[in-house]
Amino acid sequence: MLQYSLYDLQEGRVVTLGQLRTFVALADTGSGRAAAQRLVVSQAAVSAAVAALQREVGVPLVLREGRGLRLTEAGEIFAGYARRIIGLSDEALAAASGAAEPGRGRLRLAAVTSAGEHLVPDLLAAFLARHPEVDISLQVENRQRVWELLSHHEVDLAIGGRPPPRAASLASLPHQLVVVVAGRRAGSRPGRKWAARSVSRADLAGATWLLREPGSGTRATAEEVFAQLDLAPRILTVGSNGAIVQSVRIGLGVTLISRDAVGDDLSTGTLEEWTHGPFPLERAWHLVTRADEPLPPTARLFLEELLAAGWRRVGARPSESSIKA
Repeated sequence: MLQYSLYDLQEGRVVTLGQLRTFVALADTGSGRAAAQRLVVSQAAVSAAVAALQREVGVPLVLREGRGLRLTEAGEIFAGYARRIIGLSDEALAAASGAAEPGRGRLRLAAVTSAGEHLVPDLLAAFLARHPEVDISLQVENRQRVWELLSHHEVDLAIGGRPPPRAASLASLPHQLVVVVAGRRAGSRPGRKWAARSVSRADLAGATWLLREPGSGTRATAEEVFAQLDLAPRILTVGSNGAIVQSVRIGLGVTLISRDAVGDDLSTGTLEEWTHGPFPLERAWHLVTRADEPLPPTARLFLEELLAAGWRRVGARPSESSIKA
């Protein structure tokens, strides 16, 4: 079996991609056991790989802390480079495999939670119906983590809100962020259009807001609007959109969420929309990649499918039409 490695001729050091993948798994999980479970190897294999890596690097990368492990300062720095090296290796293999036949290549995609749960599944279903031999990997994370995956070359494309610096939006699709509360008309016939209810600033200030964790795009947007309206409401942090919507349904509070995620609840009256000031917020989903870098052939094929489906092109880039050496 071919063993990919990084080899320093002067020092005679060999660092394998397997060691890097093991170290990143350990960095992500903070535990040898959890890293072994993720990689489907033994805990002894994880320990051996990390020990060999530390010998090659020449400085401690991890320290034992209680029952777990933590990275040293050198380990934190090394982990960032390790993620980029692994991502670039995977990206190169994906680009090469898709160059001749993009419809049989690999698509590495990440999406923020709202898009990943309610928008992307239909996009992928339509894409696979036309290109069934594409190998797709999808990671659904909060906004902060999605942009990290993109910057570390762990994914080729990301679907989310406003792109961060050093990223470029290729296409966009409008959507709205709406404030919703438990409805008073549950059980009404589906499809009926219920009017949103206009509320006061005091209603917004007095409500309990159920929001995702810091790092989530909707959490950041909600906090921006709170500052704009000079609100300081009670906030409960809830770890998933599904749990938030169910909590709102039973009356625990209100939330700010994409209309894509609650359209059925609004049409049946299970949830009710509140409007005030800037709400609802006009936003857009963006298909994002790294700025000034070539787009792999299969990723370019996915972009073309979204444009054909009604997404709006944001800006053409030279790398969309050619692969740079």
